[in-house]
Amino acid sequence: MRFRPPKFIKRLYPSIIWNFYNDDDKTSVYLTFDDGPNPDVTPWVLEQLEKYNAKATFFCLGKNVEQYPEVFKMISEHGHSVGNHSYSHVKGFGLSVGRYVEDFDFAEEFIQTNLLRPPYARCTPLQIKMLSQRFHIIMMDIVSRDYSNKISRQHCLKNITKYVQAGSIVGLHDSKKSEKNIKYVLPRLLEFLKEKGFECKSIIL
Repeated sequence: MRFRPPKFIKRLYPSIIWNFYNDDDKTSVYLTFDDGPNPDVTPWVLEQLEKYNAKATFFCLGKNVEQYPEVFKMISEHGHSVGNHSYSHVKGFGLSVGRYVEDFDFAEEFIQTNLLRPPYARCTPLQIKMLSQRFHIIMMDIVSRDYSNKISRQHCLKNITKYVQAGSIVGLHDSKKSEKNIKYVLPRLLEFLKEKGFECKSIIL
C-alpha cells in the first residue's frame, strides 16, 4: 500500500523524510524494519538480506535492545544501519512533549543513532520539531502491513511490489507479530527487487 501524505501534512512536518526520490538514482530502494530486535525473527531477516547482498535500516525499540543486546549487535555486524523507534513504542498523541522526547532519549542510551521513526506515525508538530533538532525523522512511502492478520501474505507482498520504485522507503517489521507474513514476503521481495535491477541500501545520513 503506497502512502502519499497530503500536502498539509508535509507543511506541518517539513523536516520529515518520506522517500529518497532522485532523478539521478534509478536503482536504490530502502527496506526498513521496525519493532525489533527479536531473537526469533531478526537473525532470520539478516540471513535473507545477506543472501541477496542487500542492506537495510532497522528502527529498534530501546526495550528490545536492552533485552537482546547480542541480537542488536548482529545488525551492525552485518553492515546495516539502525534507527531509534522509541523505548516503549510510545504514541505521541495525548502525551506531553517532554514525556514523548524522554522515551526516545531513554532508547538512545541503548541505540545511539541519528535516525528516528515515530511509532504509529502518530506525533504532534511540536514533538517532531523537538526531535528533529537531533535526529533525521524517517517515515516511508510504502506500507507493507506485514503486522496485520487481516490481510493475506500474498496481499502483503503485493502492497510492496505494485508500487516500489527507485527511492522508495519500504516499511516492514522484524517483530514476533509480523513473523508469519515477513517470512513469506521477504525472500520473494528480495528476489523481485533483484530481477528488477534494484539495489537495497541502508539509510545513512
